[in-house]
Amino acid sequence: MFHSRVSRPPRGAHSGRPTGQGRTLRRVLAAALTTLVAVPVSLLSAAPSASAAVDPTQFRGVNWARIGDNYTDTPLVLDGMSATDTYATIRAKADALYSGFNSTVGANTVRLPMNRNTAPGTAWGDAYAGAVDAATAKGFNVVLSYWEDGASSGGKVVNTASFYTMWDAVIAKYGSNSRVYFEPMNEPHGYTSTDWRNFAATWIARYPTLPKERIFVSGTGFNDDVTSVCSDSRLAGTYLSLHLYGYAFSARSYDDWVTLFNSRIGTCGARTVLGEFGAPMDDGRNYNDAGSTDNLVRYLRAATDTVRAKGMGAIYWPALGGKRTMRPDYDWYSLYALHGTGTNLSLSVRNTTIVDRLEYAWNTGDGSPTTTLRNVGVPGCLDVPGASQVNGTQTIIWTCTGNTNQKWTRTAGGQITVYGGTKCLEATAAGTANGTTVGINDCNGAANQQWIFYSDGTVRGAQSGRCLDVKETTSRTQLWDCWGGSNQKWQIV
Repeated sequence: MFHSRVSRPPRGAHSGRPTGQGRTLRRVLAAALTTLVAVPVSLLSAAPSASAAVDPTQFRGVNWARIGDNYTDTPLVLDGMSATDTYATIRAKADALYSGFNSTVGANTVRLPMNRNTAPGTAWGDAYAGAVDAATAKGFNVVLSYWEDGASSGGKVVNTASFYTMWDAVIAKYGSNSRVYFEPMNEPHGYTSTDWRNFAATWIARYPTLPKERIFVSGTGFNDDVTSVCSDSRLAGTYLSLHLYGYAFSARSYDDWVTLFNSRIGTCGARTVLGEFGAPMDDGRNYNDAGSTDNLVRYLRAATDTVRAKGMGAIYWPALGGKRTMRPDYDWYSLYALHGTGTNLSLSVRNTTIVDRLEYAWNTGDGSPTTTLRNVGVPGCLDVPGASQVNGTQTIIWTCTGNTNQKWTRTAGGQITVYGGTKCLEATAAGTANGTTVGINDCNGAANQQWIFYSDGTVRGAQSGRCLDVKETTSRTQLWDCWGGSNQKWQIV
């Protein structure tokens, strides 16, 4: 995200394109060469590894951020962490959250911020390592990105020695772990294109044993254009990181959004990861609506369509954390609401239509919100018996047939509809007690027809907070206190 010291409009406000002016400073390469004198011999002496072909499609990810954004001179205590957490506690929390990222959207990558007070060898950095280790143990990719702190200002590194001391420690700890990737600087908007490319090339030269395909080079400005870094031969073989947000530009058509993305990517899609993008998640926007007149819906559809069309990777901003400019308690772009205490954490998805768009971008789904809902404990699919369309018909679990009475559509407003959206799944008579039957009725937008999908596999009534439960003796659906039973676990198939 953007540095709080830079004058930028809050998300949700319209503005023209940000201009982030580069300032004329001494040549970065010359300054960095001076710093190289202090580079440990072990980092310079070995021959570079052969570079493998990059594959950005392997990065299906989310950003995990600090509350209030990651620009800070203090340790990076991410949303859900506590400053007193130990390595073991952070690892347990991270493990729970990564399971949720994967189970809800199929994520396999997390982008984590880094700064000098979070680097290995610092008190917090040694605890923070639990977040990295939990991810790699789970088979996740990790992108460690440096965010502006006291060693930088205005989108530019000002204390080169301190900056490289941090990176030396990070590379020494994680350089041998093939699942960890390194982004030298997030949003280097204080540099001209030439100076940023020189700086990135110097960073790469400092770590000759680090494979170039483990490096993410930020686009110029606010990461919003990768074409010039792509054309620099010194940066060949690296990934490129693009950030592009709808709120930073004037409203435009879907086609014009696609044109904008293409202009910022050029012919470099096969190396590019859309490392930050996002839109409001809590106000019912339908990101599945191809005909939407909402500018941010058009933007996000263009983003996800471009990622898929160009064979790119994509990392959504944010899963958790971020700025609280439009909402007092969370970033309204955040993918999830966080629940639980201690290490017993779970997530709920704020808007299920973003799940469909992410799966489409990542080429892991067709983008359709219409699927079957399969119960884990009672084998079979959620079904309207006899294909009835009579209001009040209680739903059941039945052998999966793929018929229309088993095709359920998840909407941006939290409804689960059937028969092409003519009927909604509801808690009968707006009941909230244990044992309240669950069936179909005409869609009316009431709270008893709104459902929330959780990372533990449960589907919970927005009104009651109780779980969509299958009574095992009858295979009929009802509300019941959430207790962790397999008859309350659902799969979207």
